[in-house]
Amino acid sequence: MRVLVLADIHANLAALEAVLGAAGEVDSVWCLGDTVGYGPQPNECVALMRERQQAMLVGNHDLGCLGTIPLTNFNRDARIANEWNGLQLTEEHREFLLSLSPMQQVNDMVTLAHGSPRDPVWEYLLDTVGATYSFDHFSTPICFVGHTHQPVIFTADMLGDHCTATIPTDQLVLKLQPDKRYIINAGGVGQPRDGDARSGWAIYDDEQQTVSFHRTTYNIRRTQTLMLEHGLPNILAARLSFGM
Repeated sequence: MRVLVLADIHANLAALEAVLGAAGEVDSVWCLGDTVGYGPQPNECVALMRERQQAMLVGNHDLGCLGTIPLTNFNRDARIANEWNGLQLTEEHREFLLSLSPMQQVNDMVTLAHGSPRDPVWEYLLDTVGATYSFDHFSTPICFVGHTHQPVIFTADMLGDHCTATIPTDQLVLKLQPDKRYIINAGGVGQPRDGDARSGWAIYDDEQQTVSFHRTTYNIRRTQTLMLEHGLPNILAARLSFGM
């Protein structure tokens, strides 16, 4: 089975459409949360993901837009964007997002979490210290996460010890080893934060036992124009050009 793994769309329809086009035919789509927030087209992104996904999580920005976590937990610009996104959401899309969890085990091999297995809503897995603790909070060999908008591979032994971190490059193919466990972040679709403005995503092949990492160029100006037309903070639009 060929699975498209993506996260952090953030209401950026241009980026989402580019990734879906670049991925081609897949057997399944797993979305790791933060479908809305920041960007200008929340309803369009939710509708497209509802049509394509087989597993989907809710993230902290989704919850902020829905009003289920306080907007005071976000910085000023994110708060403004989340409030605007929340006002745009249709009742049908609100109910759908409210039905989702921030963590899910999809089969005997794979767990999905928005932030981390230890704290699916808020924890940013940025180093091996946090990752090492997280290995104790899921039982499958693989856990895909989002939230940081930065691609990374955390690898440990079967006990979750001796954790190492690798930053994957575009087109890298990771061969999964049966004596290892993994926490994998494919990067951000709608707002990358690793200095590369291209959308980040991955393909998981459960037959070949591989994860391939990809970057895709999209029409950033289209998203920026819509953000400014809707009065969203200028800095949120500008950062898309720099992958920050």
